[in-house]
Amino acid sequence: MTQAFDYDLLIIGAGVGGHGAALHAVACGLKTAIVEGGEMGGTCVNRGCIPSKALLAASGKVRELRDAHHLKALGIEVGGVGFDRDAIAGHAEMVVTKQREGLIGSLKRLGVDVLQGWGKVVAAQKVSVATPDGIEKSITAKDVIIATGSTPFVPPGCEIDGTTVFTSDHAVKLESLPQWIAIIGSGYIGLEFADIYSALGSEITMIEGLPQLMPTFDPDIAKVAQRTLISPRDIETKTGVLATKIIPGSPVVIELSDAKTKELVDTLEVDACLIATGRVPVTQDLALDKLGVELQRGYIPVTDQLNVVKGDQPIEHLWAIGDATGKLMLAHTASAQGVAVVETICGRPRVVDYNSIPAAAFTHPEVSFVGLTEPQAKAKGKAEGFEVSAVRTYFKANAKAIAEGETDGIAKVIFRPDNGQLLGVHIFGIHAADLIQEAANAMVQKTPVQSLAFSVHTHPTLCEVLDEAFKRAAGAGAGH
Repeated sequence: MTQAFDYDLLIIGAGVGGHGAALHAVACGLKTAIVEGGEMGGTCVNRGCIPSKALLAASGKVRELRDAHHLKALGIEVGGVGFDRDAIAGHAEMVVTKQREGLIGSLKRLGVDVLQGWGKVVAAQKVSVATPDGIEKSITAKDVIIATGSTPFVPPGCEIDGTTVFTSDHAVKLESLPQWIAIIGSGYIGLEFADIYSALGSEITMIEGLPQLMPTFDPDIAKVAQRTLISPRDIETKTGVLATKIIPGSPVVIELSDAKTKELVDTLEVDACLIATGRVPVTQDLALDKLGVELQRGYIPVTDQLNVVKGDQPIEHLWAIGDATGKLMLAHTASAQGVAVVETICGRPRVVDYNSIPAAAFTHPEVSFVGLTEPQAKAKGKAEGFEVSAVRTYFKANAKAIAEGETDGIAKVIFRPDNGQLLGVHIFGIHAADLIQEAANAMVQKTPVQSLAFSVHTHPTLCEVLDEAFKRAAGAGAGH
């Protein structure tokens, strides 16, 4: 380390991205510090991935044990199944605490200095930290990484009180179970909380501004998923309408307007409302404007190597990762970016391949994907002059799914028939979030379907759903 600096690397933000970067930096021999203005672990550990998965696990068990028809098919009879809301909420909080303490412990063991306070970027290699006791500290580092994450987006006209109208930040605490709850948005967050609330007995109205539900998912997957996750459950859906005004209270009043004409079309009165309309970056109070950095819709502009950009030039030694960059707003993306930046700092340049990063919604059953949807792939094929094909296989023919009594599901493989290149893989079904990794690894390695078709899969397992899909794709492609 150059003696002119306090640290080799200073990271602003101790979420999954900042934590991953710190661990890798220490492994690479860099003297490292983290500045954190809130709770260690950021959104994922405290208000996102971790508590929501704990709630999904508990509520999923309730749903499973109350499904007498499914259990009877397996020869099992269960009496009345009850649950304790406080205990389920306590389970989620326990998991959060355990994860947060593990994260803090790992940083302490490795000698990473943790500085509590809000960091502002004074210069490319200098950060000012406002500590909780009002003291302003100035810290220098050879390299600085901004990893400040994101926060829930609340549309104009929507008022939050944290009790009757709230975001996922509040919902993960499960402080109440409304009899009737409106969920604004049918993306990952909306779907997962619809799964939780419906399993625990709430009636749901799901409101989506676009013409179709689950608009970010592949159309085939969305269609099949709706038949299982929405239609048979106590969930009413409204599409093509915007919640233009939400007033907290008892009841909560929601004004719905036509998404195209903006005319008022309906007014709902419900017990509670969850706003799940996506997330926005936490970048406003970093003083980047003083460095001449212009935020793009709130996101920090970066190069492919994740250098912060001023005008059209990268700022040396100043980097940004995670949700603040808006590249792919997933916890594991932030972690991958952090590792890539550290590698680049250490003279081993690495660029993240966003197209091969998988994602999942942890509903029951799960939804997962990697790469492009079929419409996206066809648009790319049209622009670049290649054909696109897709094959589908179904869980209802899979021996393990049949044995589990969980046969709702589909796997879809999108590929180029001329060279077998995988363009996207989408799965809806039991353990889809785990199954997608095989496809993601294949996309990273650029393995064509003709080779994947010869991979040997354990029998009987759910992964044979992908095995069958790869074989069908190879049979449809050239050169097989």
